[in-house]
Amino acid sequence: MIRPESREMIARLVGFDTVSAKSNLALIDFAQDYLERQGARCRRTASPDGSKANLLASLGPEAPGGVVLSGHSDVVPVEGQPWESDPFTLVERDGRLYGRGTADMKSFLAVALALVPEFTARPLTWPIHLAFSYDEEVGCTGVPALIEDLTRAVPEPALVIVGEPTSMQIVNGHKGCFLFETRITGQAAHSSLPQLGANAIFAAGRIIAHIAELAAAKRAAADPANPFDPPYTSFNLGEIEGGKAINIVAQDCTFTWEFRPLPGEDTDAIIAEVERFAREEVLPELQSQAPHATIETRRPATVLPLAPEHEGAAETLVRRLTGANDTAVVSFGTEGGLFQAAGLSTIVFGPGSIDQAHQANEFISLEQVAACEAFLLKLRDWAAG
Repeated sequence: MIRPESREMIARLVGFDTVSAKSNLALIDFAQDYLERQGARCRRTASPDGSKANLLASLGPEAPGGVVLSGHSDVVPVEGQPWESDPFTLVERDGRLYGRGTADMKSFLAVALALVPEFTARPLTWPIHLAFSYDEEVGCTGVPALIEDLTRAVPEPALVIVGEPTSMQIVNGHKGCFLFETRITGQAAHSSLPQLGANAIFAAGRIIAHIAELAAAKRAAADPANPFDPPYTSFNLGEIEGGKAINIVAQDCTFTWEFRPLPGEDTDAIIAEVERFAREEVLPELQSQAPHATIETRRPATVLPLAPEHEGAAETLVRRLTGANDTAVVSFGTEGGLFQAAGLSTIVFGPGSIDQAHQANEFISLEQVAACEAFLLKLRDWAAG
């Protein structure tokens, strides 16, 4: 069984349609009002257009050494998925709670909110901070402002627990994700006279082939003992669009690509090599046919890897509270690497399975919710000294 307050709070948060393309302000307004009525000190950082916000709430003393419970408020879309019930209405069946975000990751946020009265019922020696971000699902673009505000305005916490779904197993490392969009502009011409044009799709093909070679090299050099799956920095080409018709030399081509680096990977070297190849090997030939031709690459999102910390404060505390001896690493990314890059000891540890995320009929088991409740109450006891 789980606490009625937790179930009600999960239902409330799932009921907010916070797909990344939409605003999350209704959820943030609700959470802030609830937290301030519990005596929390709240701070917001808004998106550039003001349509979204992060929320940072602090309980207990204004002192260093506390813990941050971190999670994102946005969810992925539901369009085109064969849901058996309304994805934004919580449904309980066979010991599971169904709804968008139940696993990834509103249940963690909801349990933390539901237990705030338990947190504040005892004098806290160490502060507990709740950090809700926006736009994690589209590249962790919201949390940097939250982290900047946290490190500037709040006494330095001792550790961060990112409550992404790990089945309540300690995850102390994950890969990153560097996302790019490359846009090529050439020159249109009739396909019977290709010498009068500059084919942007041909140019894109050469760059894509070079990225594939880099991917093959990383795969061939993989260390079988590396715990990640796969045990190397991986690459992917996600989208490509270009050209107007078969009888027109393609003037434009755009493709999106990514690589997911292992912790410790020289990401700057990978980026520099792709840029060098495009600039020195592809662009000169393109401009020999069309002097105004261009190749431009932008990076819309960066998710930093999380590296295991030797005797890190976050892992040490969660081990002590849970009695767990085992840790794991995962290939999906979280906001944890950004907290770690800001100098905060960080682990990923939360209820639910990533296997259920991002798909129809997403669910979390009641056992996982109960395990999260039990852990956060132990964390409350630690914070109370």
